[in-house]
Amino acid sequence: MFRLDDQIVIVTGASSGLGHRFARVLHAAGATVVVAARRADRLRDLVSDMPNALAVSADLSQPEDRERLVAETIDRFGTVHVLVNNAGVGHKVAIEDEDLDTFRAAMELNVTAVWQLSKLVSAPMVAQGYGSIVNIASMLGHVGSAPIKQAHYCASKGAVVNLTRELALQWARKGLRVNALCPGWFDSEMTAGMDTDPGSQRFVTTNSPIPRMGEEHELDGALLLLASRASTFITGQSLIVDGGWTAR
Repeated sequence: MFRLDDQIVIVTGASSGLGHRFARVLHAAGATVVVAARRADRLRDLVSDMPNALAVSADLSQPEDRERLVAETIDRFGTVHVLVNNAGVGHKVAIEDEDLDTFRAAMELNVTAVWQLSKLVSAPMVAQGYGSIVNIASMLGHVGSAPIKQAHYCASKGAVVNLTRELALQWARKGLRVNALCPGWFDSEMTAGMDTDPGSQRFVTTNSPIPRMGEEHELDGALLLLASRASTFITGQSLIVDGGWTAR
């Protein structure tokens, strides 16, 4: 039920962190994986031991690169079955110091790219009557992050959560499912150093019901559920994997 044999899957932001792990997990489940990110060297390393995988170097903040990613995937494999919108950006900055360019850049990559890529893959998905879109949002799309200050990130992830609902409603009768996977505190480039910084660890262990950061494998099951046919009656939902953080 959780297998992805004969499925063509796009994973964005796959050059490091969660995206890198997602690509490997989906490939291990039988998918033919297309990985996209800016760092071509890392993508080449990633696909070197993933038979039939395709690496597409792309700056997903740019509309033309989004179009090229989907076009190259369809040209190579004929269709798309699953899209994992993982590429994103975020910084720690107080609102008083947060400039307009930072906010706009976050919205462009974290929200507009999700909207456009979803729209681009919807055509082949509708034509085949099946597709699954998994938007990687965040628990911070449901709650604020203070005392960690990142208004642009929280705003963008909140937008992804509700965009997920709206796209799910528009496409449900056409065979497409759209869901959001919302991680809590996991080790990634955006949380670099949290796992070793004593203050950060006190913050996590004090406030999280499961008193630690998540381990990378603890997103695997949630990802496979939403990407595969195991979730054919699930759409418009946010699956929050946060050790209970948002249940407080």
